[in-house]
Amino acid sequence: QVELVESGGGLVQTGGSLRLSCAASGRTISNYAMAWFRQAPGKEREFVAGISGSGFSTRYSASVKGRFTISRDNAKNTVYLQMNSLKPEDTAVYYCNRVPNVGIPQALNAWGQGTLVTVSS
Repeated sequence: QVELVESGGGLVQTGGSLRLSCAASGRTISNYAMAWFRQAPGKEREFVAGISGSGFSTRYSASVKGRFTISRDNAKNTVYLQMNSLKPEDTAVYYCNRVPNVGIPQALNAWGQGTLVTVSS
């Protein structure tokens, strides 16, 4: 079982940027596709972005494409989410998780505590 710890959230104004990190421990994640998900208050958790084990393949939800960038550093066992041009509707708790494939947004691991992103208008 991989333990995942998200960090980097905070309060930011509309149009601002944040970089989230997802640090994995217990097992190397270099062979795993990984993804970011988010859950806004009162809403279901949704897929945000996914990345293959090599990092060469990525996928984004329509709502964040062009604004967010997912990346990974397998040497550090860490996945990142660079979020630019943030909007109030991006406000949510953000989680990372292992997925079967960059195109299959199915979480395979236990959820971490997530990191809260709040975008003020």
